Amino acid sequence: MFTRRFEPPPTKSVSKSQRQRSNSSIARDAGISKKRPESRRRAGTVSNAGASEVTFDKSVSAVVTLVVGQEQRIFAAHEHILGASPFFQNILQNQMMDSQTKKIALPDEEPEVFSSVLEYLYKGDYYPRLVHNKKRNTWELEQNGDEGRPEAAIRHHSVEGDLLKDTAIYCAAEKYGLEELKRVSLRKQGLQSGIQASTILASARYAYANTPDTDSKLRAHYLALIIRSRSTFKRSGTMQLEMLNGGTQLFFDLFVALCNHVDDMASAASTPRTPRSGRPF
Repeated sequence: MFTRRFEPPPTKSVSKSQRQRSNSSIARDAGISKKRPESRRRAGTVSNAGASEVTFDKSVSAVVTLVVGQEQRIFAAHEHILGASPFFQNILQNQMMDSQTKKIALPDEEPEVFSSVLEYLYKGDYYPRLVHNKKRNTWELEQNGDEGRPEAAIRHHSVEGDLLKDTAIYCAAEKYGLEELKRVSLRKQGLQSGIQASTILASARYAYANTPDTDSKLRAHYLALIIRSRSTFKRSGTMQLEMLNGGTQLFFDLFVALCNHVDDMASAASTPRTPRSGRPF
């Protein structure tokens, strides 16, 4: 699975127009190079377009080293970029790191996931980025030339089997306090297709384990996805095995969602249709 070292560009000031990024303009002007294969290999070419306003002095922003994952992959980022995250801002302001080397250890994070988080902090999006199809007036995931769309699933040290990458990024965004990144990753999940049932279930379990009970976005996404794909799950047998294993809130929520779905269908079927005149048939 592809991973890369993400290093920051030389320090430069960030204007207010660069800091303010609305959800509707992320894919249009986040500043990501169209030459995706080259920009992925040469991470030092990124801009600070995705950085938000923080309290650090950007003119003298230091570079912080981040040691990520069980393999201790090395990343580097400017303090003022990391400071856009409340999680890292707390570490930096309270000196909760090695003060001599400015090193932060993230042993439980997956390097490929953190690379995307860091890419978002610098650019306002992560690969594959969201692009707007003007002809269809729809949002899509960018294609990588003849290679097509990159793999949606990744290997994660805490999961048996594959995990949907956007789900892992959403949960990382939850941890780091990046609400806009949560919205971006959730939208990208909705554009994925052809995902195996086992990957969906593993990702749903991961989502429940790494989001608070108050989460109403990612969890609801998986409940709706499973209901829509119920015939596939019925044939695959993965749902039966998953329910026998149990141990999560997922299946009670799924039971409630299915009941509500059936009630809605029954209600719609029993409601008499009215003609345009407003009089019953």
